[in-house]
Amino acid sequence: MKRSRRDMLKTLAAGTIATGGLGSLSSFLKAPDDMKKLKGNVNHSVCRWTFGSLSVDDLCRAVKETGFSAIDLVGPKDWPVLKQHGVFSSMCNGAEINLIDGWNEPKFHETLIKNYTEHIELVAKAGYKNLICFSGNRRGMDDETGLKNCVTGLQKVLPIAEKNNVVLVMELLNSKVNHKDYMCDRTPWGAELCKRLGSQNFKLLYDIYHMQVDEGNIIQTIRDHHQYIAHYHTAGVPGRHEINNTQELYYPAIMKAIVDTGFKGYVAQEFIPTGKTDADKLKALKDAVTICDI
Repeated sequence: MKRSRRDMLKTLAAGTIATGGLGSLSSFLKAPDDMKKLKGNVNHSVCRWTFGSLSVDDLCRAVKETGFSAIDLVGPKDWPVLKQHGVFSSMCNGAEINLIDGWNEPKFHETLIKNYTEHIELVAKAGYKNLICFSGNRRGMDDETGLKNCVTGLQKVLPIAEKNNVVLVMELLNSKVNHKDYMCDRTPWGAELCKRLGSQNFKLLYDIYHMQVDEGNIIQTIRDHHQYIAHYHTAGVPGRHEINNTQELYYPAIMKAIVDTGFKGYVAQEFIPTGKTDADKLKALKDAVTICDI
């Protein structure tokens, strides 16, 4: 049965995922690696939840062995482990309520303002920059009302983000397959929110998988809206698995388009590996980084 990010994050938060396949993982980490010299045009990362069978320690070792040093969607409790390994938290989380109760609904503003005020300061103190946020679900709400509500709430915390040099990054998610009813499901809506807020400390997380599902026209959309994008996620379409030749997106061309915009942020792998062992999954991660290292 496929597991969503929402399910995996809940499991990780509860601490119920056990580290498995340590024997094969150990041999993977000790294996000679010719990938340590990446080209340097792309800042690579990987989403923590997609490798939930690994401990944070083991995932840190794996990414360093693969040749990069950043992990996405890691909260404050795991930052000390990342720091021990010299791994950067490229997209912090933990301030959000969840993916469906977000900034478009005023009844959540009080909680969100408290959470984000606290987390912005934690992110800054730790030396990190990006903190994820979500629009929330529509629940019958029209686009304009959602925009106005998001502006009202986010304006309460943006001065704190600006003061601390932290960027609030709202993720674009598809509402057709994975996140039914999610409001920020189209790039123009997210770009309009960026325009209305008018701050370099609020931008978008452009998830390539999600936007292929809802919009398509990936490369042109990136070219048209790159000034509003602070971060990218990858995954294969259909299925959200490996970004190899089993799926419809051609990631080398997408990555070239991203680099051509002058983007200096992170591109994080967020595919769900299909391999049965940790070693198989980490081999898929290496392959994905190779594909994206243009």
